[in-house]
Amino acid sequence: MKADLQKTESVCPVCLHRITAHRVIEGQDVYLEKTCIEHGNFRTILWRGSPDYTSWQRLKIPSFPKNPITEVVQGCPYDCGLCAEHRQHTCSVLLEVTQRCDLKCPLCFADSGESNQSDLTFVEIEQWYQRLLEQGGPFNIQISGGEPSVRNDLPDIIRMGRSYGFTFFQINTNGLRLARDKEYLAELKSAGLSTIFLQFDGTQDNIYKIIRGRNLLDYKLEVIEQCKKVGVGVVLVPTIIPGINTQNIGDILKLAIKNIPTVRGVHFQPVSYFGRYPQHPNNTSRITLPEVMNAIQEQSGGLFQMSMFNPPGCENALCSFHANFVQMPDGELKSLNYHHNPCECLPIIAAEGAARARKFVAENWSMPNDKTSLRLIESQSLGDWDVFLERKRTHSFCVSAMAFQDAWTLDLERLKDCCIHVASPDGRLIPFCAYNLTNTHGKSLYRN
Repeated sequence: MKADLQKTESVCPVCLHRITAHRVIEGQDVYLEKTCIEHGNFRTILWRGSPDYTSWQRLKIPSFPKNPITEVVQGCPYDCGLCAEHRQHTCSVLLEVTQRCDLKCPLCFADSGESNQSDLTFVEIEQWYQRLLEQGGPFNIQISGGEPSVRNDLPDIIRMGRSYGFTFFQINTNGLRLARDKEYLAELKSAGLSTIFLQFDGTQDNIYKIIRGRNLLDYKLEVIEQCKKVGVGVVLVPTIIPGINTQNIGDILKLAIKNIPTVRGVHFQPVSYFGRYPQHPNNTSRITLPEVMNAIQEQSGGLFQMSMFNPPGCENALCSFHANFVQMPDGELKSLNYHHNPCECLPIIAAEGAARARKFVAENWSMPNDKTSLRLIESQSLGDWDVFLERKRTHSFCVSAMAFQDAWTLDLERLKDCCIHVASPDGRLIPFCAYNLTNTHGKSLYRN
């Protein structure tokens, strides 16, 4: 049975022209169907299985930018900056401080290493911080690239951001330098680094060989050990690709749990096809959010239940899920929230959702600076509730996922709700999926 869910807009994967699209349901599967008069029909899977697509929502009241940078001339997705029609405030800002990289991954959002661009200067990065304050900051900062750790002055970039009032700094990294350069990691910590967002595609080297081009597991494990020593939180970030590491999801979670509290969570990213990728996708080369949730439940032996996962309060509900836990002294993970019927949730103002997300990430992805000793918090002199509250401060753990949109899956209704923005070299704030969007020939709207 086939029923049209809703009309929306997207882009043609070939020419990137805006075209009409429809979300279409067939049983428990949902497809995005669209037609370009020049390049034909496209039909891409968005959602497979349960929970039901129509129930997975979080009602929000839009919040528009107070000081939009760009005028609405051509309409979404061509006027990003942010424009006056964007419906969500900024939560996190990516600062791409270099396009250099010490890997040549077959899959790369940024197509790193292919650009001849010079690194941004210290003065240009300072201007970024100044403009972000003018646009409503301070926000959570993700320092990215390329591979940001190829810059020797990265600690100074963090210190400068701190001087402007930015308090949460995360680096998105493959971990190669951090594994071998202990002094560099310690200096990053001293400068004010909050969290390592560590590329971590699996617990087997054959996975890295396929996705990243070489064996990397030992480097990843060494990063976790070094972060444990210096007191920096780590979030593991697996890119999930069907047929490559989908069966390794449970083992990734087991490794993460063994390394709590240094590992603060696992943030799964179902593969998206922009930047650099080996071949054009079809529907068998995609994995959707409900499939990731089901794999987590099955491969964890029921430790993580579907009922524990929630839609987001910041970005569009169809973009992500999350579940939050506290690890107790005996190793048990206690869920902090259960979600049974999303439709019963009261609407949230979008700006409040962004503010809550900023606060949650800053508090839970960072390593507590003054962790109470395990001996004390396990003391019989404390009641169960006191122990729980202390463990919540020191031993929180998050399982989440983000389904980024590419030229085949882009839904402009979702894009308008984006709260993860990239600071472009000219000072505009571009929603992540728009910034990284590339067509079948590698042409982008915003990058470079």
